Amino acid sequence: MGENASFWESLIYAHPTCTTWKQEAEGSIYHLASILFVVGFMGGSGFFGLLYVFSLLGLGFLCSSVWAWLDVCAADIFSWNFILFAICFVQFIYVTYQVRSVSFDREFQELYSALFQPLGISLTVYRKIVLCCDAEVVTLEKEHCYAMQGKTPIDKLSLLVSGRIRVTVDGEFLHYIFPLQFLDSPEWDSLRPTEEGIFQVTLTAETDCRYVAWRRKKLYLLFAKHRFISRLFSILIGSDIAEKLYALNDRVHVGKGFRYDIRLPNFYHVSLPETPPVQPSHHLQRGSPRRKPMGVTNCSS
Repeated sequence: MGENASFWESLIYAHPTCTTWKQEAEGSIYHLASILFVVGFMGGSGFFGLLYVFSLLGLGFLCSSVWAWLDVCAADIFSWNFILFAICFVQFIYVTYQVRSVSFDREFQELYSALFQPLGISLTVYRKIVLCCDAEVVTLEKEHCYAMQGKTPIDKLSLLVSGRIRVTVDGEFLHYIFPLQFLDSPEWDSLRPTEEGIFQVTLTAETDCRYVAWRRKKLYLLFAKHRFISRLFSILIGSDIAEKLYALNDRVHVGKGFRYDIRLPNFYHVSLPETPPVQPSHHLQRGSPRRKPMGVTNCSS
C-alpha cells in the first residue's frame, strides 16, 4: 500500500506546478488543428460519416505534427501526432475502398434509398442482398404475364421496381401491385422452404415493368447464413401481405348493407342498425390472401 502511495505521489508531485504561464498564444497551426478536431468529431455514422471523421481528424493530427516540429520542437509530440495522422489516413483509404466496392447501378441505388435505407440497412448488408439476385433488373413488357394461374411454379420472390401489375383470378380483377411491392409475397409465405407450388392467380403487366427477382433456393441459403437478412425479409413480406389484405378488404362486400372485413373473418360490419347480425357460413382458409372468399361478391365500383 505504501509503495502504491509513493508511486502516485511521485506521479503527481514529480513535476513542478505551473507558477507562470506563457503570455503569448500558440501559433495559428495549433489553433487550426484544434478547430479540425472539434469539427471532425461532429461527423455522423455510416461510410460517408466515417470518411468525414477520418479526413478531418487526419488533417488535425497533421497540423499538430507540423506545430510540434516547427514551434515546440518536441520529437515525442511530433511522433505521436504523426502516427495518429498515418492511422487516420489508412482508415480513410480503407473506407473509400469499401464505398467504391458497394456502388450500385441507378435502379438499385434508388431501391436502396426508397426501401432499405429508411430501415437503417447498411450498404454492406444491402450488397449481399443485391448479389443474391445477381444485380439484375428484369424487364416485363406491357400485357405480358409474370405468372399464369395454375401453370407458373413458385420458384422465386420478386420486387417491383417500376410499372404496375394487375392481379386476376379466373379473369376477375383482385388488386394492383405497385412499385416497391412484392409480386409474389402471398405465394412465398404460403409455402415452406421444402414445399413446391403453383400460382393460383394471374399477374399481368399493365405497363412496361421492371422488377428484381431472387431465386427461392438461393435466397434461403442467404437467410441461413445471415439471420438479420432473414428477419428483414420477414418484416418486409409481412408488411406487403398486410397491404394486399387491406386492398382486398376495400373491394369485398357481402349482400346489401353488409361490408366484409377480411381482418375479422367471423364477423360482418352492419351498415344498417335495424338489420339483424348475420353469421357467415364459412371461415377464411389459411393461404394466399389473394384468394377470393367463398360466397363473397366483389363490388364492380
